[in-house]
Amino acid sequence: MSGLVNALLIVAVIVVVIVRQFRARPINTGRRWWLLPVVLAVVALREPGILDAHHRAESALLLGMELLVGLVMGAAWAWTTRVWTEPDGVVWTKSTKASAVVWFVGIAVRVGLVGLGALAGVHQDSSALMLGLAVTLLVRAGILVWRAQSLPSGPSADGPARAYGGGMARVTRKEGV
Repeated sequence: MSGLVNALLIVAVIVVVIVRQFRARPINTGRRWWLLPVVLAVVALREPGILDAHHRAESALLLGMELLVGLVMGAAWAWTTRVWTEPDGVVWTKSTKASAVVWFVGIAVRVGLVGLGALAGVHQDSSALMLGLAVTLLVRAGILVWRAQSLPSGPSADGPARAYGGGMARVTRKEGV
């Protein structure tokens, strides 16, 4: 795929993911939560330009930093997401304002990495960014599924689970199921 198509795919995934995560949504731990990140990773790894042929060490270092940022951002996003159990036993999730801060900081760090690479003369393909996004989504989804599975469920659960954002007002209407 061309760089423009990759960039459009990245932007589309980010928009869809962010819009969906700031609405209260049930977590289905049985579905294939890992599928979208794996598809993004496969598409990214199929591209031949993930490493700059003229600056292999520098581009590998930048790629490693991108993956580390993706890992940290995914974990931070997952831990700043509110997770609770409704009386019917369904586990719900909704990103918080802190989650938005995680996104803004992550994007700023990634822009900084691109700038650093440009200053060093390293050609950076959009596939590195796509791979970093795949890591972010995979880590976030994995942590959220783990958190959802560890919550008490069913009618015997005593109100919302204690998690980040536990002091927030409970969602009174369920959006976009």
